[in-house]
Amino acid sequence: MPNARVLRDIKARHGVNANEILRRAYLYVARNQTLPAQVRFQAQLQLNTFGRYTRPTTVKNRCIESGRGRGIISEFGLSRYQFRLKALADELPGVHKASW
Repeated sequence: MPNARVLRDIKARHGVNANEILRRAYLYVARNQTLPAQVRFQAQLQLNTFGRYTRPTTVKNRCIESGRGRGIISEFGLSRYQFRLKALADELPGVHKASW
């Protein structure tokens, strides 16, 4: 069972994916200097109506095993410690402990 932080991150990822195109359109209009100020202001107001978990900055890479938010190896989605444990147990294909 994932912890609350992992569930929050999953919720944020779904929210970002669902609203990405509309948010980018409003951002483009709000930042376009050639458009009238009133149109840009309306686009900014529309951006403010989006929820918290629709912003891409709320998405954080977390370990899928422990929920840890730091030291994530993005190719595997695991923290350093979980990556090491799984590599030593041969649970990661193509990953072996180095020895020379």
